[in-house]
Amino acid sequence: LLDFYTLYTISLKSSMMYIRQVQILVQAQICTWLIVYTKRQERFPRKGSCLLHRKGEKQMQPLELYIHIPFCVKKCAYCDFLSGPAGEKEKEEYVKMLVDEIRNCPDTVQNYRVISIFFGGGTPSLLTGEQIGRLMDTVREIFTLDEDAEITMEMNPGTVTEEKLRKYRQAGVNRLSIGLQSVNDEELRLLGRIHTYEEFREAYHLARANGFSNINVDLISAIPGQTVESWRRTLEQVMALSPEHISAYSLILEEGTTFYKKYVEDEAKEGPKLPDEDAERQMYWDTETLMEKNGYHRYEISNYAKEGYACRHNLGYWERIPYLGFGIGAASLVPGDLIGKCRKLEGKMSRYTNPDQLREYAHSYRNKFQAELLTETEEMEEFMFLGLRKMNGISKKEFSEYFGKSLEDIYGEPICKLESLKLLEQDDDRVWLTKRGIDVSNSVFVEFLLEE
Repeated sequence: LLDFYTLYTISLKSSMMYIRQVQILVQAQICTWLIVYTKRQERFPRKGSCLLHRKGEKQMQPLELYIHIPFCVKKCAYCDFLSGPAGEKEKEEYVKMLVDEIRNCPDTVQNYRVISIFFGGGTPSLLTGEQIGRLMDTVREIFTLDEDAEITMEMNPGTVTEEKLRKYRQAGVNRLSIGLQSVNDEELRLLGRIHTYEEFREAYHLARANGFSNINVDLISAIPGQTVESWRRTLEQVMALSPEHISAYSLILEEGTTFYKKYVEDEAKEGPKLPDEDAERQMYWDTETLMEKNGYHRYEISNYAKEGYACRHNLGYWERIPYLGFGIGAASLVPGDLIGKCRKLEGKMSRYTNPDQLREYAHSYRNKFQAELLTETEEMEEFMFLGLRKMNGISKKEFSEYFGKSLEDIYGEPICKLESLKLLEQDDDRVWLTKRGIDVSNSVFVEFLLEE
């Protein structure tokens, strides 16, 4: 067998082009992020938990909603999401368009129950409590919303007020995802964040005081100038606050960002340098070790949670729960009856993405239900490389039930190959990544691409 570092080097070189493809797909489906269960008492993944839309089922099916709020105070140096500054008038006009778009859904949404809603951005917390309340009222008007639906809002610590938090809670928001990224103010400045660590702490405690008992904190490692020691301090100080969930991502230099220009195009001749490969890998390993030591269980490649607090919405993306995206640039994965009355689409899964230009979005969302029909091959590929992001992997039984074919018949050869390299493990029903496989996950995913 190849030693780890040789395997790691080869896999990076062989998968660089595909990595970007996977990143784009994941960002479109998670918006970042990006990992759901139906109504249940426990929230942690378990065997047989995948809830796929199955042909011919008549009961109300689970559905997720993603609502994109593209506004921010200013663009961060690493951010390539669809976002930018806007005035109060523009924000209000956009909210009105969102209301219209939601109301324009086909009557067939009555066959679905909404199990989670995610307000992503941008910075959704730039909207007022009244605006969020209006959007939630519209959702309740059009959709059947589960009583225990998980309703998440992304929040920038620099935009928080007590009045906003109180009204968000009144509107139904029951989970916050706070973008901290680092406890080091110099690192925050380099990232282009609009807040300090102390301002984050104030926002966090204000959220607790206003009744939020389910909070995620976003962190980024491999920041320019960051050391293994400073990353450990970030993890330790955040865990000391005891949020229910922590998302820990490694910095990716995305084309079109300030960081990409500085560190890729201009090769960063001045200023802090990016951590070297050894330091980055140590940060990655330290993350899991420290998280587990402090009671945060890894349930997806970049996500850790206390027991009972895995993000149901994001799990839905990995498990391919149908979802509708509202707003500029928002993506959807839906069965045919949410597209129109064309019989050839019945039982088929399709994807579409709203226009990423505001003017085009404003004129097109009323006719949005024209989608790209996914082939069986595409669905199988997504089943594998999205499901394998979860620590409990994918179910052979669920694959067979959904596609009418056995996993072994379709993927027996790559599974055998990857298992021999100690990148995958399996039992009678499930297939999952080993720790070694997680380290080179993009290379593993490549093995599940099929020829049309």
